[in-house]
Amino acid sequence: MGLDDPRLLPSGKLDLRLSRLLSAYNKADPPPSRVKPIPLPIIRHTCDLQRQSTHPLGPTTADMLTLGFFYLLRPGEYAHTTNPDSAPFRLQDVHLLVGCRRLAHMSCPYHELYAANFACLEFTTQKNGVRGELIGLGRSGNMAFCPVTAVINRVVHLRQHRAQPNTPLYAYFHHTWCSVTTTVLTSLLRHTVTILGPTFGLSPADISIRSLRSSGAMALLCGHVDTDRIRLLGRWRSDEMLRYLHVQAFPVVANIASTMLQHGNFTLIPNNPHPTQRGHQGAVAH
Repeated sequence: MGLDDPRLLPSGKLDLRLSRLLSAYNKADPPPSRVKPIPLPIIRHTCDLQRQSTHPLGPTTADMLTLGFFYLLRPGEYAHTTNPDSAPFRLQDVHLLVGCRRLAHMSCPYHELYAANFACLEFTTQKNGVRGELIGLGRSGNMAFCPVTAVINRVVHLRQHRAQPNTPLYAYFHHTWCSVTTTVLTSLLRHTVTILGPTFGLSPADISIRSLRSSGAMALLCGHVDTDRIRLLGRWRSDEMLRYLHVQAFPVVANIASTMLQHGNFTLIPNNPHPTQRGHQGAVAH
């Protein structure tokens, strides 16, 4: 309406009374609620159990947990969700390579698929992704828990059931087409946490499927991967990534005290004249 903001002083600053009131509210608020990263043994245990299932939901679930962890994906990118803005990766978004040779993954023989040693996912409308850009990973060194193996598993299953190119990777066929959901993944992870969680300082309420993204980032941080590379892989455009990481992780803080002891002895470059120099300069000026 063209009126001045009644909260602001003529200087443009917030009125001191309101500023103090808001500060008091912030101090009274409970700590922010955020999910915690999940230690890798819990994720792997969940995947191992699901791979033992004869129902196609089990192996599909294991594959999607694997992809979510290694590629630092958002839940709607690897599991069905009610969020209308979610953009899942699809069969046509997959790129498999043997060395520098790209495979025609929709038509090449299966033995060529299994020989792939690099797997990429292509961005289309995923959040913070550049359309047409690829995010790729090599083999992990463990066939049972590997991003390349998980991608190949999904391609093989979808091809065997003649899926269309735009079929999400989280889809599986059991009499009809079904989907792995975020609710199912959260339930499975929390079930494992009820069993193994106390060993790692976790309770089921501490985690959800959103934990998987921070779990991958935490694994990289504990592996001393620099934060710029973590941001690139996870598509964080700012230091927002730090909200997902916890200083409670033992490998992150275990050596901090000894590092401070080793490197706490330093000398400052003086930016003021020495007292004797100040006296001499004063005499000259006088």
